[in-house]
Formats: sequence, structure tokens, C-alpha cells
Amino acid sequence: MKNIFTYSAAAVLGFGLLTASEADAQQFSKRKKYNTIGFSLNAMNYFGDLVSQTDFTSFRFGATRPNVGINVTRRFYPRISGRLALSYGRITGDDALAASQTDPDAKYRYNRNMNFKNDILEASGVVIFDLIENRNNYLKRPDFVPYVFAGVAGFYHNPKGTKADGTVVPLQPLATEGIKYSLAQFSLPFGGGVRYRINRNFDASLEIGWRKTFTDYLDDVSGTYADPAKLTSPDAVYFGSGITRSVQSPIPGFDGFTSPGSSRRGKDGNDWYIVTGLSLNYILTPKIKNPKFR
Repeated sequence: MKNIFTYSAAAVLGFGLLTASEADAQQFSKRKKYNTIGFSLNAMNYFGDLVSQTDFTSFRFGATRPNVGINVTRRFYPRISGRLALSYGRITGDDALAASQTDPDAKYRYNRNMNFKNDILEASGVVIFDLIENRNNYLKRPDFVPYVFAGVAGFYHNPKGTKADGTVVPLQPLATEGIKYSLAQFSLPFGGGVRYRINRNFDASLEIGWRKTFTDYLDDVSGTYADPAKLTSPDAVYFGSGITRSVQSPIPGFDGFTSPGSSRRGKDGNDWYIVTGLSLNYILTPKIKNPKFR
């Protein structure tokens, strides 16, 4: 299902770029191109090993956290624009809240009792394909335009866990699974939205975007339990050996599930995060040089 989302977005945008023919480029003069600057206020969620269900569509609304961003967009063709954006937000997960001890399929995650929060700084570049074209200038743009987008992004993340006494600990330096992963990663953002014309110079957008990442460590959980004797600090043992009993006691009958080499993950595949929100965009009025007559 995840691959279907990714391939579909790429196919739609690929088709859109092909429709931006040389003829369009010649007819779409500099007078009709323009730039916008925008600010976005978003909600951020994640899909990984610490979610309510192991299905891709699963995320817990109680784990939603804010995300803010700024962007610059350039309109190139009647349907095609390019956008550069910078955003900052947080994702979270907690087995004690997402997994029920009464759910037979969730008891393992409840007993694992891992938690994390991760602040993500993202820089992205995407191509936007409008489903309604505008061959005129910005003054005659449509009032309502649905669109899709896809591109590439780089991000910096730093997962942290919270101990029973409230102490927050960065998890990557602990190597809780015996692996040191990189905090600098990249992703493939794609999604869609609708843009609404407010007045002459302002547009508002409602948008949802998925980020296909290439790491399974947004939540510091990916592989198997490490041998506690090989973990290098008390904090590494605390988060890596399955003793983080901050909220509940373990369910009977799960003895040995944290033995070295036992699976620690709750799903296969890499982690994803999702950004949904509103943006307000201001159109920078193009400067048109009129010909001089003598």
C-alpha cells in the first residue's frame, strides 16, 4: 500500500511535467510567472513501531504534535510550480498509551513499553501540479485549485526517551540495539491539497503530505533486543533491555520476550511521518518592464 501511494504520486507528477510542453513554455510569458512566500501551521504524526496498530494507516490522534514552516514558491507554467520549504515539528509515540493490554494483538507492544519524542527539522523541494490550469496572470487565477506534489527532502532528527522520573535522554548515542544510526536522513515527500484565493495577493492552502523515509529509527526501535551486558550505560540498559516500566507492570506470560536476539520491532519496513495543515501565501507582485516609446 505504501508503494502504491509513492508510485501513484510520481506517476501523476511525471504526467504533469510532460504536459508542460515547449509550446506551453513559449506561450507562458514572464508577465504570467510569479513568486509567493508563505507560512504554514501544521499537525504532525508518525507511523512506525510505536503506533496503535501495525497497519500503515494507523496513527494515534493523541500523539499529534505541532509543526511550523516557511516556504517560497515559483510558478513556472500554467499547471507547474516549484516550492522550497523549511519546517520544524515533533513526532511522538508511547506503547503505554497506544497499545492496550486487553488486545491480544497489542500485548507485546504493551509489554515492550517504549516511548519516544523526536524533533524534526526538514528542508524540502517539491514540484506542484495544479489540476486546474491558469494560462493568465496571477490577477486572473482560479478561486479554487486542487493540486498534487512530490519531491525530495533532507531532515535532521534526534529521538529522545523519557524515564519514569521524567528525565529526557537522547537515544541515538545509547545504541540501544547495538547500532549507531545517522541523525541526518532524507525522505520523499508527496501528497495533495487545495488552494483558495482570498484576495488579490493572498492564497490559503489546506494540504496533507506523507514522508517516505529511508530509516527505521525515528523511534529508536528497529531490530532485536541487545545483550544488556554489551550496553554501555545504565540509560542504554534502561531503554534497550525492556525494563522501562514507567506506567504499568508487565503482563504475565511474556517471560523472556526481551531476551537478546528477540524481536523488538512491531512492524516491517521504515518509519514514515505525515504533515497536515494550513498555509497562508502572499503573492509577490511581478515587476513588469513596459517598452519605451520614442
